[in-house]
Amino acid sequence: MNDNPLIALAGYFALLSLFAVGGANAAIPEMHRIAVEVMHWMSDRQFADSFAISQVSPGPNIIIVTLIGYHVAGLAGAAVATAAMCGPTCVLAFLVARTWDRFKEARWRIAIQAGLVPVSLGLIAASAFVLARTADHNIYAAAITAVTAIFGFATRINPSVDFCGGWGPWPIRLALEG
Repeated sequence: MNDNPLIALAGYFALLSLFAVGGANAAIPEMHRIAVEVMHWMSDRQFADSFAISQVSPGPNIIIVTLIGYHVAGLAGAAVATAAMCGPTCVLAFLVARTWDRFKEARWRIAIQAGLVPVSLGLIAASAFVLARTADHNIYAAAITAVTAIFGFATRINPSVDFCGGWGPWPIRLALEG
């Protein structure tokens, strides 16, 4: 896009912010593509580590953008990437919210709202797939990811139970039943 990393960060994340339907996590595959494959700002491992840090850190999940910006251009990169990811979306949300409530009963509004749910879910599922592919470097890691995903889909138990077990839900279940 540009040789100046700050301009590149601003351009990529400003555009990405407008397509992040479902939040920043829905844009993870595209962030990965840009940061790792296109711009070569970081490796797969660095991206996965940045994502992990952003998820365990308190605050919004947008922290991944700040970490990528910091990795690319220090504090200035962190500020530019975060502002670029939040700014356009905030302006768009403000403009849409001003008129959205006026059309509560409009058929087009109901259709748009209903259509955005599967789009958001699909984008988040794609994010999970990209992260699993990036983080699972051996058959054991892939098996743990698969078991945890199946557990998450098949039960109504809070997913945080997986974290307590260290690698999956089974040690906790055995301890609770035993």
